Amino acid sequence: MDSPSVSITDPDAHRSGWREIVGAYVALTKPRIIELLLITTVPAMVLAARGWPGTWLVFATLIGGTLSAGGANTLNNYIDRDIDQQMKRTSRRPLPRHRVEPHSALWFGMILGVIGFFMLWVTSNLLAASISTAALLFYVFVYSLTLKRMTPQNIVIGGAAGAAPVLVGWAAVTGTLDLSAWILFAIVFYWTPPHFWALALRYRDDYAAVEVPMLPVIVGPRKTAQQIIVYSALLVFVTFWLVPVAELGWIYTASAGVLGAWMLFDSVRLLHKPDTAMNLFRTSTIYLSLLFAAIWVDVVV
Repeated sequence: MDSPSVSITDPDAHRSGWREIVGAYVALTKPRIIELLLITTVPAMVLAARGWPGTWLVFATLIGGTLSAGGANTLNNYIDRDIDQQMKRTSRRPLPRHRVEPHSALWFGMILGVIGFFMLWVTSNLLAASISTAALLFYVFVYSLTLKRMTPQNIVIGGAAGAAPVLVGWAAVTGTLDLSAWILFAIVFYWTPPHFWALALRYRDDYAAVEVPMLPVIVGPRKTAQQIIVYSALLVFVTFWLVPVAELGWIYTASAGVLGAWMLFDSVRLLHKPDTAMNLFRTSTIYLSLLFAAIWVDVVV
């Protein structure tokens, strides 16, 4: 006689399932991109305050900015789910792998954006909250839904959304925006094309397969490298505007010079060695982090 079957719930499997679900939703927000955005926010706040602006304000601004940026990235995942499943670089994202339902991702992104707006409004001011939400809407409706699949200048114009966190940080401290804030914005704005085009060079075939007109697909590697040099030169030029306008000293000036030379060197090298695209991508990431760290150190010292 067979013994009756017993249903046993495995608590470890249950916890693992919840971890996978939470991990999938976190992945939708693109944490690595958010981390880079936040690296620029705190130094902008330090410069605006000419010192430490207060732990609570920094913490609240970072949380609000993270929610808003996470919402924008989640909505971008929702919009791009058709091409993400065809590209090698993005095929393991939660939506292509069916780890999250599309409608759930849509709601999740919108909820994050709304909470981020109110978080910034309550803890800092309406200007900071409005800038953050405007960046979200710009990224979703102008870049993701329009420019990305329409023009090779997509990342140039769309880069304005990624440059907005410095304005959010500045506004959170001062309640206004002055010339120094806009120079910080310009730095991130001109940094974005070399950074992203380097990545697009590496995954040019991916973008070509899904008919997304990234610059390397339309004009080829050599002309893309030339454009990278142009934008890198503009970037380095703009970084020095902060010295007289924001009254920064020798620490930032020397850092901007050394880091700028490094950025230009790797940009020019790409023209002669197309296989160094990912090296430039990594260089640009370190460049921006160290440049904004130099702002912080210069103000504090």
